[in-house]
Amino acid sequence: MNPDEYTKMFELEDHYWWFVGRRRLAIDLLKDHVTVTQPDVLDLGCGTGVVLHELAEWANPIGLDMSTLAMGYCRQRSLRKLIIGDGAKLPVASEQMDAIIGLDIFEHIEDDAAAFAEAYRVLRPGGILVMSVPAFRSLWGPHDIALMHFRRYRTKEVRKRLEEAGFVIKRASYSVFFLFPIIVVWRFFEKRKRGPAKASLVVLPKVMNDTLIALQNLEAAMISRFDLPWGSSVIAVAQRLPSDKVEPH
Repeated sequence: MNPDEYTKMFELEDHYWWFVGRRRLAIDLLKDHVTVTQPDVLDLGCGTGVVLHELAEWANPIGLDMSTLAMGYCRQRSLRKLIIGDGAKLPVASEQMDAIIGLDIFEHIEDDAAAFAEAYRVLRPGGILVMSVPAFRSLWGPHDIALMHFRRYRTKEVRKRLEEAGFVIKRASYSVFFLFPIIVVWRFFEKRKRGPAKASLVVLPKVMNDTLIALQNLEAAMISRFDLPWGSSVIAVAQRLPSDKVEPH
């Protein structure tokens, strides 16, 4: 990811509607599916650390990112359990984690199949992966270029990748459902802008930002009950088989 985007993330992710809605949904899903008390959780692609900070309230989290700049921002939040590493080759021993949370990280990894396999490897039997990725190739544009994405996904592609890695799919839904028509129009015009690629994070008045957070909270309540048919993101929950124990060689 471009260095300027890390700075923007650090400045916005505590309060900006998209970041707030995404992490509340993911953490709620994680809590719904993890049965271990004080679980060991890997925040895969922890960025500037806001998810890691919230996980510390009820879990034993470790943050991993390949950016030293991101690690610096995490330390500004007084986070210390941090690892520099590549998602396609995790510097973590097998079967060490009760859960992994990977929010908008797999699209940044060129060999995403290897990254899904690595996530499976480091989970303990019965471990849970909660992940999100951007949806629909048709939305590809300057936002993806600025954030150095390799791809966008459909739910069926996420399911396929997870199943190929050995996971059992617990949930797979689109998210950012209500705002999807607006995002489609926005991206259409964004593609026609000239100049350097930038992430499309538009600063909003507080009242509008709070309204969008409330809308995302409503959507999260819906996703807790059923999958949504469209949205600008895919959210998924997958489990390593409880009986799948790797035999020592």
